[in-house]
Amino acid sequence: MFVAVEMVDTVRIPPWNFQRQFNDAIAEELNKKLANKVVYQVGLCICLYDITKLEDSYIFPGDGASHTKVHFRYVVFHPFLDEILVGKIKYCSQEGVHVSLGFFDDIVIPPESLQQPAKFDEAEQVWVWEYETDEGAHDLYMDQGEDIRFRVTDEVFLDTSPTGPSAAATDTPGAPGAEEGGQKKEAPYTLLGTISEPGLGLLSWWNS
Repeated sequence: MFVAVEMVDTVRIPPWNFQRQFNDAIAEELNKKLANKVVYQVGLCICLYDITKLEDSYIFPGDGASHTKVHFRYVVFHPFLDEILVGKIKYCSQEGVHVSLGFFDDIVIPPESLQQPAKFDEAEQVWVWEYETDEGAHDLYMDQGEDIRFRVTDEVFLDTSPTGPSAAATDTPGAPGAEEGGQKKEAPYTLLGTISEPGLGLLSWWNS
């Protein structure tokens, strides 16, 4: 679930931090820049693990800060495919069951990956597993806040870098105000999961 990823970056230390221990100042700047950010095709950055190499520092004309190329390892949340995780149901929608790990919320279990047969209850806004028994079908509700065990089946990275004027000019015209309120903000990193296997699903199903 968590991996230490080797990275390289040039870190700028402003003059007012020169009195601090150099490694501490470097660590603070790296965490400011990366902590709780998604790096494209890497994952969600959590915290600095260690600094492996510091190259020479330079001060450029007109800038009193030091600039240092730093080699380091960073703790990143990036589950491997088929890994089993346990989270809590955040909410349900027609798109599926949305799951949170507390520090990461962009997890979706699509309808086709739920225990079958399943239906979406519009009134309650929850997915329901129609569990078949010898006595007939029983509705098992996937309520908000329930603990759920799922298997990671896929991951989706979205490049959310700002687009330039030329890219913006090619957008479809005729939708004034869409940017302000109409467009849904896309998550830069989304996990897709499944519970359509024995032992997966709500923990209460298997513990009762």
